[in-house]
Amino acid sequence: MDVQNIRAFLNRKADEYNHASFIKTDPICVPHAFTKKQDIEIAAFFSSILAWGNRTTIIAKSKYLMELMENAPHDFCLNAGEQELKKLIVFRHRTFNATDILYFVEFLKQHFKHNDSLESAFTQWMQPGDADIENALRGFHQYFFSLEDAPIRTRKHIASPEKKSTCKRLNMFLRWMVRKDNRGVDFGLWKNIAPGQLICPIDVHVARVARRFSMIARQQTDWIAALELTAYLRQLCADDPVKYDFALFGLGVVEKY
Repeated sequence: MDVQNIRAFLNRKADEYNHASFIKTDPICVPHAFTKKQDIEIAAFFSSILAWGNRTTIIAKSKYLMELMENAPHDFCLNAGEQELKKLIVFRHRTFNATDILYFVEFLKQHFKHNDSLESAFTQWMQPGDADIENALRGFHQYFFSLEDAPIRTRKHIASPEKKSTCKRLNMFLRWMVRKDNRGVDFGLWKNIAPGQLICPIDVHVARVARRFSMIARQQTDWIAALELTAYLRQLCADDPVKYDFALFGLGVVEKY
């Protein structure tokens, strides 16, 4: 299939999945329960970080975490006292445990004490002329673990291109925050990262579809593969390559293409 036919096919698939009906079965449904910008950001951040494994379980665990935060995550992160924080000790999701959640909340508390949005946690590391968000992701990882006594075990939950990770969950979170269209799925809250700078989230399912269409040649599913896939998608739509995440996800996970 040539590039023109692939573009037409993926545009159809993106239209099919980039739709409000998609929300209820995806972890993005968790931040969609909120209206306050900071609540959306925090709910989206946790929901994306917890997004590995069964999607039904991911959604249930993310909603449970929001309940533990009294369904006001911004206020909770800023103002929770010792008794409120103790409620979080029961939280578990796969290898994410109480040590991790308490450090995440402390980071968010420190950040939001001085910032109105989580956007600056990423954009402050970007350089003029950056073609993509690699510097943002590298800087965010260092910033996130800059607090005193940051637990070593928690580092595995925030990926970085430095370690050749795909950074799939962070790239998904950034897609949610940055992309804006009239479909109602992605939020488009952030204005200082352009959709064209985003990197496509990639996992084994997306990579399988991408290789089937000869979008990537690399056999490892890593950061280099994510860059290779995004470079191909920019040929299809330079201003918004990551809209094709909907198509690749749908083909790989839903349709088992």
